[in-house]
Amino acid sequence: MSAYIKDLLGLVSSYTALEGNLSEQDRQVMNRFKQKIDLEFLMEDVGSLLEQSNEGLTRVKKIVQDLKDFSRVDSSDSWQKASLVDCMESTLSIVNNEIKYKANLVRNFQPLPYVDCMPSQINQVFLNILVNAAHAIEGGLGTITINMYHDDKCVWVEITDTGKGIAPEIRDRIFDPFFTTKPIGQGTGLGLSISYGIIRKHNGSITIESELGKGTTFRIGLPIEQAG
Repeated sequence: MSAYIKDLLGLVSSYTALEGNLSEQDRQVMNRFKQKIDLEFLMEDVGSLLEQSNEGLTRVKKIVQDLKDFSRVDSSDSWQKASLVDCMESTLSIVNNEIKYKANLVRNFQPLPYVDCMPSQINQVFLNILVNAAHAIEGGLGTITINMYHDDKCVWVEITDTGKGIAPEIRDRIFDPFFTTKPIGQGTGLGLSISYGIIRKHNGSITIESELGKGTTFRIGLPIEQAG
């Protein structure tokens, strides 16, 4: 496309350079045509417009790839070796609009080994927790911090928000099906329950620490290798 536009503009420039050889009538026709298509604007701005179009296409391509990575449409929902950093990054791209107006994002990612998992299900866990973290932040821009590290047996993921926190009396119910602290109609109460089930199916752990008025941390541990 860029080469085609360049050739086309070169052809227009060549015709413009030959205007002096045209008859008066032909020059008038040429001038009317140039005014009609706003040739001066076209010559000056088509390059930047084309660049913006290419940037837009690149962004669309990345969004499509992130959606593909998130849903793993090119693979069955089966156990495989996967990078949890890649899972997290594709999920962050999906929830970007949920987060960017609510919180600054801090990434602390150590180099990690691949883990045995079902990537699309792990993506769903990350999605549920990140959305909850964003919704917990009220009254200005907060912070969501993601720490990813590992020991000899597990990869650990910690997602911490500076939101309103969870009251001690309901903390033990946070993973119960249909339990939600959101207003009626704004939550099903299934996201964290589903996440808990997925992590248990992966023989992992998910715990929560929270303090009212300061925020909440979800800590997920996933074994690097599944037994058997």
